[in-house]
Amino acid sequence: MSIDLKTIKHISKLSRISVDEQKAKKLAGDLNSIFEFIEKLNELNTDKVEPLTSVAETTLKFRSDEVQSKNIKEQIIKNSPENNDDFFVVPKVVE
Repeated sequence: MSIDLKTIKHISKLSRISVDEQKAKKLAGDLNSIFEFIEKLNELNTDKVEPLTSVAETTLKFRSDEVQSKNIKEQIIKNSPENNDDFFVVPKVVE
């Protein structure tokens, strides 16, 4: 695929971005080199390559799911903007 100046001007008009002639030539060259690289990647045989979820081949360490903090209700409630002993009170947001 090749991008010419006419296509660059059309795309800039559609996106409402002003591009002068010099920038349009540079963009055309940059986009053409990107498309050439994509075409090279498409030629690679990736049939036996497994997809990666991460580049680091590590596994997560499992830990037991235990409650670490007990009886901290008072500490949490004291951060409420209004005083209340049972729940966290915040200002009304929906009108």
